[in-house]
Amino acid sequence: MSKFDEMITVVPRKLIFKNEAYQFDGFKSIQDEETKYIYETISQFETKRRGDMEEDPSYKQLISYCILENEDDEVLVYERLTGGGESRLHGLSSIGVGGHMNDVPEAVTVEEVIRENAARELEEEVGLNKQDVANMELIGFINDDQDEVGKVHIGVVFKLKVNKSSVEAVETDTLKIKWADQSELLNHKNYETWSSLIIDGIYRRGE
Repeated sequence: MSKFDEMITVVPRKLIFKNEAYQFDGFKSIQDEETKYIYETISQFETKRRGDMEEDPSYKQLISYCILENEDDEVLVYERLTGGGESRLHGLSSIGVGGHMNDVPEAVTVEEVIRENAARELEEEVGLNKQDVANMELIGFINDDQDEVGKVHIGVVFKLKVNKSSVEAVETDTLKIKWADQSELLNHKNYETWSSLIIDGIYRRGE
């Protein structure tokens, strides 16, 4: 099946942003009242064909985006290689492991849906199992309507503490990984937009 025929989870823009009243650019903590509203709207997700959604800014595609920190407080950084699916992001570095979300019919709550999808991506991309991701924490959302890719996506951002030895690039033709000291993140310029916004929103502020 083509990636464009994949059925993905989306939320109408007018719903998730309350008719633009709660629109934002950058990283927003789950502790903010507006963000809590955005989280509640996810339970009203729809499933749509990915190819139709890529050029339709009236919907926001839900993307899991998980930041990995190891026992030394280093952050996982990966570069998207040319074998990866999103050509617009090739050659850029990222601190978020994740991807599109699909419906989980057996899930009882929307939290199960987003966590199941995030866990699947972590297993596929960096080899983590369910036990490894048990302490995954939802910390907020990332959005960037100034960017062509960002206009049709919203990131559901998690943070996860892991053992460095449990992480590896499963598909070496699509990802190249390394661990970076948090101070190093602030000096690196070649990040995709979402990662740059999260670095400014979390690490630059020392949160």
